Amino acid sequence: MEFYSIATILVVLSALFGYINVKFLKLPITIGLMIITIVFTVVVIGISQFDDTLLIREKAFISQIDFQTVLLDIMLSFLLFAGALHTNFTQLKIQRWPILAFATFGVTVSTLLVGTITFYMLQIIGFEVSFINCLLFGALISPTDPIAVLGILKKAGAPKKLETKIVGESLFNDGVGVVVFLTIYAIARNPDAPVQFSEIAQLFGQEVIGGILLGFILGWITYRSMKSIDNYEIEVIITIAAVMGGTMLAHRFHLSAPLAMVTCGLIVGNDTVRDSAMSEITETYVDKFWELIDVLLNTLLFVMIGMEMLILTFEKNYVMAGLFAIPIILICRYISLWLPIKIFAERLDFVPKTNLIMTWGGLRGGISIALALSLTAEMDRELFLVITYIVVVVSIIGQGLTVEPVIKRLARRDD
Repeated sequence: MEFYSIATILVVLSALFGYINVKFLKLPITIGLMIITIVFTVVVIGISQFDDTLLIREKAFISQIDFQTVLLDIMLSFLLFAGALHTNFTQLKIQRWPILAFATFGVTVSTLLVGTITFYMLQIIGFEVSFINCLLFGALISPTDPIAVLGILKKAGAPKKLETKIVGESLFNDGVGVVVFLTIYAIARNPDAPVQFSEIAQLFGQEVIGGILLGFILGWITYRSMKSIDNYEIEVIITIAAVMGGTMLAHRFHLSAPLAMVTCGLIVGNDTVRDSAMSEITETYVDKFWELIDVLLNTLLFVMIGMEMLILTFEKNYVMAGLFAIPIILICRYISLWLPIKIFAERLDFVPKTNLIMTWGGLRGGISIALALSLTAEMDRELFLVITYIVVVVSIIGQGLTVEPVIKRLARRDD
């Protein structure tokens, strides 16, 4: 099927499911679309017991979508730029050190803990899985998903400084998490080759530091270009060019495109840049355009996530492993956040129960599924894909629906 036809079907389904959600369910868009798409898929499976024509066609349709490429190489840059563009830069600057600690130290510790505990858990269940493959799972599941977090946290009523920590961590730990995953992936592909820590450090530095530096350059060029003219149509196009051109450059020179787009979006969205480079009408159009892009791509993403269940292998032991992995991941996240919060709590006046709220508010999403899809058969792809899918669905629906009452209850208890 041609790309245009696939895109058309996804947009039509997203519009239909989005309408149902707004009209009847009235849930946050990420949760609503996930639930509706899963129900739709279950209905298709039910109908297939009598006539499997629709099921066969839907499976064929899903199989033609390269979820990993669509999300990691195309959608993610737009979504991260849009999220960073509307993030409070002043609060982010104040909270920069704990956010940096969460996104680096936290992701690394969580990767090691999740990988190690999952290894022993799978051994107990009866799976013979190598330790390096479990570390890969730890790397792909540890980063919280900024797309899911941004969509749900806006309505959760969290204190602003806490919201900044969760959103800021999600924006940056995504890029760091992808780099950690790629590093472990390179080792797993050649398990017999000696591990060169200098090469690992070079890869990490190139991806992370290079990506942030590219984002600064793109942000500065975008700012200077927008400041030199006053035409809202062209200025919106300039922001699109920054995202698309920056992503292409990042992939060409093996830099972290997610970190580049987050950095660029934070610079362009900074209040100082807005005041000096954008007129009032330009600011309105830039904001509305990227809000629309954010909503459109979110709807497409979570419709695709819901439909992915058709091509998964839901064996009993796989499902059991997925259910066991949920508390393991939550406990490991709580532990990985403990030290950074302990260090910065008094200096930056953290909200009480920050660790509990950040643990429950750290949702997993499409990025984890996309990374799981990149695993090879030798890396136990089917097993970890099912585990990842179960964790993501429970995270978005279970944690997403309860994060608001959890925040309000803990805040009321502290008051």
